[in-house]
Amino acid sequence: MLRVTKRDAALWHLGPTDILQHFQHSPLRDWPAMQFTFVDRVLQLEPGVKITTLKSLSLAEEYLADHFPRFPVMPGVLMLQALTDASALLIGATEDFAYSVITLKEARNIRFADFVQPGRTLTVTSEIHKLGARDVEFKAQGSLDGRTAVSGRIVLERYNLADERPLMAETDAYLRNHQRSRLTLLYHPQDPALEGDDASLVTAKSDADSGKA
Repeated sequence: MLRVTKRDAALWHLGPTDILQHFQHSPLRDWPAMQFTFVDRVLQLEPGVKITTLKSLSLAEEYLADHFPRFPVMPGVLMLQALTDASALLIGATEDFAYSVITLKEARNIRFADFVQPGRTLTVTSEIHKLGARDVEFKAQGSLDGRTAVSGRIVLERYNLADERPLMAETDAYLRNHQRSRLTLLYHPQDPALEGDDASLVTAKSDADSGKA
């Protein structure tokens, strides 16, 4: 059953400009956060170069009930989202979270080779291929037990809301801090629990910085 709050209903009668102005004067923290992320853990991070992340699929994820009832698998569009989320973290770490909005602009030559079923973990690797003024192109792939499940090139666009709407500078700051906190939560380069192959993948940002010095 769809539940509509009085606040939601009030927005239905507003035009795009009115809605934007409404959000400008309504602190983002007052609105419920939408949990939509497909990175459970960051294994490797080399700012300016590449990132490796994990997405473990659980049968508890609600969309699996419909996709599909007798054969639950991760939808292809969400496999692509996992590539996008990993790439967004990489560009954020590369540029010290200079941009509040990082969004998928283009997906090229996306190929699907396997299903991600509950209980399996998708390992995503994304590398920066071309860094532009506004767009960044990545070469990304997701693998299952060492075998490619999805691959392709994606282009992300990054910008700040205040570039065109100066009044949204506070929202930009909130979003940038949220992204930075998210990476801190997911990436633990000195985690003693990492062993074997996982440990060899971990590269701290500070190590990368010291190598440039």
